[in-house]
Amino acid sequence: MGLFSKKNKEAFNTPLFKENPVTVQVLGICSALAVTSKLEPAIVMGLSVTIIVAMANVIISLIRNTIPMRIRIIIQLVVVAALVTLVSEVLKAFAYDVSVQLSVYIGLIITNCILMGRLEAFAMANKPWPSFLDGVGNGLGYAMILVIVAVFREFFGTGALLNIQIIPQSFYDAGYLNNGLMLMTPAAFILIACIVWYQRAKDKSLQE
Repeated sequence: MGLFSKKNKEAFNTPLFKENPVTVQVLGICSALAVTSKLEPAIVMGLSVTIIVAMANVIISLIRNTIPMRIRIIIQLVVVAALVTLVSEVLKAFAYDVSVQLSVYIGLIITNCILMGRLEAFAMANKPWPSFLDGVGNGLGYAMILVIVAVFREFFGTGALLNIQIIPQSFYDAGYLNNGLMLMTPAAFILIACIVWYQRAKDKSLQE
């Protein structure tokens, strides 16, 4: 079969676009709305979820044959909670400001539907390598949407990206104003809706 067989490539590629966890499966919406007012926390949140989903998938896949079915959800939660705690502590140690911005949302990764969905639907039935690729694919699919939304919100809301001023001061002197709506939660709803509309318009298989 090989490490990069057709099946393994599908496990990685499918969640990026065709079955994106946010725009198609409609999972992880809460954090997509909450942490995308700026690009930096959106990137960190996306990478955190990617790492946690990938590692949790691998761990659950490795022990799947020894997990009693009646307590599998509890074991999955314990694995995810341990990984989330580890990532949270690393962020506090090396990126404290971002950790503060993300606040409780790092901890709430434990209850993220993407994680539990992939553990239950994929890792419990597949070997570690495909499970790892599935976790990375779903994590990056989630992160991609967060980054796209955050770029629009921060750019049009503050005129900057990653705290670097993009719109020159001369524009403001000429009367340009930042769009305050972009920094509010409804803007995230609108942007995600636009992405969903575009994706479904391009892919007829997603149209109902």
